[in-house]
Amino acid sequence: MNGIAYPVVREGDDEIAQLRARVRQLEKINTALMDRVERSIDMEGGAFSMFETAIALESVVRDRTSALEAAMSELNRVIAELAAANEDATAARILLRDAIESLNDGFALFDADDRMVLCNRAYIRIFPWVEEMSNGSPEFSELATRLANTGATLSSHIAPERWLRDRVERHRRAEGAHVQALSDGRWIQINEIRTSDGGIVGVYTDITSVKAEDARQRALELAERNLALQATLDTLSEGVCLFDAQHRMQASNEGLMRVLALSDGSAEAVRDHAALVRWCVDSLGLDSPEALDWRHETTQRLAAECLIDGRNFIIRSVPLSNGGMVFTFDDVTDHMRLQRSLTETAETLERRVNERTAELVEVNRQLVEAKNEAESANRSKTSFLAAASHDLLQPLNAARLFVSAMDGQALPERPRALVQQTSTALDSVEDLLEALFEISRLDAGAIQPEIVDLPLGGIFNTLRVEFAPLAAAGGLQFDVAETALWVRSDARLLRRVLQNFVSNAIRYTEVGQVVVEVEQHADTLKVIVRDTGPGIAQEDCEEIFEEFRRVGRTQKIPGKGLGLAIVRRVSTMLAHDLALDTTPGKGSAFSITLPCVAPLIVAEREEPVALPSSGAGGMVLVIDNDPAILLGMEALLENWGLEVVAARDPGDPVVASALAQNPAMMIVDYQLDDGLTGDIAIATMRAIAACDIPAMVITADRAEETKALLASLSLPVLHKPVKPAQLRALLRQMDVI
Repeated sequence: MNGIAYPVVREGDDEIAQLRARVRQLEKINTALMDRVERSIDMEGGAFSMFETAIALESVVRDRTSALEAAMSELNRVIAELAAANEDATAARILLRDAIESLNDGFALFDADDRMVLCNRAYIRIFPWVEEMSNGSPEFSELATRLANTGATLSSHIAPERWLRDRVERHRRAEGAHVQALSDGRWIQINEIRTSDGGIVGVYTDITSVKAEDARQRALELAERNLALQATLDTLSEGVCLFDAQHRMQASNEGLMRVLALSDGSAEAVRDHAALVRWCVDSLGLDSPEALDWRHETTQRLAAECLIDGRNFIIRSVPLSNGGMVFTFDDVTDHMRLQRSLTETAETLERRVNERTAELVEVNRQLVEAKNEAESANRSKTSFLAAASHDLLQPLNAARLFVSAMDGQALPERPRALVQQTSTALDSVEDLLEALFEISRLDAGAIQPEIVDLPLGGIFNTLRVEFAPLAAAGGLQFDVAETALWVRSDARLLRRVLQNFVSNAIRYTEVGQVVVEVEQHADTLKVIVRDTGPGIAQEDCEEIFEEFRRVGRTQKIPGKGLGLAIVRRVSTMLAHDLALDTTPGKGSAFSITLPCVAPLIVAEREEPVALPSSGAGGMVLVIDNDPAILLGMEALLENWGLEVVAARDPGDPVVASALAQNPAMMIVDYQLDDGLTGDIAIATMRAIAACDIPAMVITADRAEETKALLASLSLPVLHKPVKPAQLRALLRQMDVI
């Protein structure tokens, strides 16, 4: 091949051969015709016959000659095209040869039968023996076999058959690049790719210099790591030495020289493991030579306490995976002295701790007793308040009913004024008791918040309806912002806070306005109740949140000083921040900060179904275990034109008689005698009447469980002391009056 072999281009050979055959055929025909003419002349000898024959032959010869000339012209054209194609092919072959030969990498092309078609000089420089085989278009397997037999690669030198099998298989897959190490130290990267006609192109790159640079870099990195390792070892306070599998010392640190009292001249004394043992035993008086035993059976790290040159050492030995061993010498003399000192100190401290523990046990016992007493007192207070919430409200409720009944009578001016004053005093007592009971429930943890996502607009609407008449009566402008925002809080407790804010603002503002505003921030919003009242001095801003504390001009205005104390407790329970912005003489702005949430889609509420009634002016059945309340309720309801049947127990015969008359309403106390509750009494009386008589419950129990129970039974509830206006409104709503 002389370095490269190329295929010969034979385009147009078949067409030229056909044209030449056609020309030869026409020449034979022409010769035959001429011969026939000559024979005809000899045979007939007639001049006219010869003339006719000559004319016919001339026409035939002319036609044949024209066809021959056309064929020759087409042949010349094809020959010219063929010559041009051969010139182009020759130029292409030259360009291809120059391009392949210009490659620094070896190049070889194999056809679909895996025979070598061509290769360049760079390929032959990599594999010199290929040159003598290239002229015969050898198969790749022949080339690989020759390479394996000569041991030209390291792998083929070790296992030629296995290398040959793997190399031929890798060549047939032609999946990309791989690297071969040659026996002469060169590294060749081989990149083989399959062509579209099923052949294989191979590019062979000598990467020996790259490998050498990589090896140099690795050696440099290894040297740097060795230096770093040595520097690290030298920073250790312990003595460290490393031995290889032949028991020769490979590395040590300055700590070892110091521990073993070695100088630069005596370092050879521990050049191997045996020398190390001899030096430690003979020169330093090691009392436990077994601590330096060479171990092969385990990789577990072992430690032994020893005496070397009169000092305490811990010798640790760690077998390495390559068969070597590492020994460390840790001087623990000072540590052991400190440990003994600490032990003595610990014993002294232990005695003192025992003494103090005994004292603390006694103090703790006293604290437990005090805690138990405090808890007992708290339970007693809670029980007392629970009892008081019923026992105090019972006579207060009766007094309220009697006063309301008297207020409905035609009385002289002086007695009517006394009745109104009595009603005002009862209102004050009622507000005070309700505030005290609410504070007690908050302090006792009896009120648990129900944190939900709720619309702020609903609470604002309640404030607008509830306080608009009160503000109008005081000549104040009362504005509540419209809002569609939602917050996360307890609806009842949040409403209680805002009610206190608005109630205080209206009570203490003489002229101007009270405004409820909303300020929205990133994920919170602030509800502000702003007034134009007297304002609060800065030194009093903290005191107003304490019980029964009223400051400045507010002391002359009716109030108990408990509303803001309740607000502080509720806001702490709900984890809502309170704020007060005030200027004396210009007004105040109380605010609470709430977490803002995305609005929820709430289904439309169904209109409540009206309870059946017997019409206005019907009979009302009242059940209460307090005779005074029965008398007051009877007097109040009769003033409203109702017929009243009163009883202390649902089992009273008058109850059965009243139920037979189908009363318009049943008003039942929740806490009756013998543990009977109002809900059960109502269910019993409805069963006796065999119909669903409208009913309501009156109770002094403000527990959330009681409210939830009665709400689940769809029983309206009024809390004692009953406000006659609320009772009358409820009776009107239920079409009783």
